[in-house]
Amino acid sequence: SRTKRLGMMLNSCSGQNLALIDVKGFDPRDITVTVKDGKVTVAAERKVECNTGLSKTSNYKKFVKEFCLPPGVCDQEVTYSV
Repeated sequence: SRTKRLGMMLNSCSGQNLALIDVKGFDPRDITVTVKDGKVTVAAERKVECNTGLSKTSNYKKFVKEFCLPPGVCDQEVTYSV
C-alpha cells in the first residue's frame, strides 16, 4: 500500500482523470490518500481549538471518501496532487 499526504486530483499513468474530490476547508497536510487492493481512500481531518480565556472550544472536521479503481488501473499507476 502507498500513503501520501497530497491533494485531490487522481490520475492514472495513461493520463486518464479518475476523480476530482473537493476537500475545501482542509489544508493539504491534513489530507491522506491511500491506494491499496484496487481501492482509493481519501481521508482528511482537522481540529480547530479556540481559547477565549474563559472557555476553550474544539471543532472537528472529518472527511472520508473511498472508491474502487476502474478495471485495468493498478495501484501503482495512481498519482494524486493538490
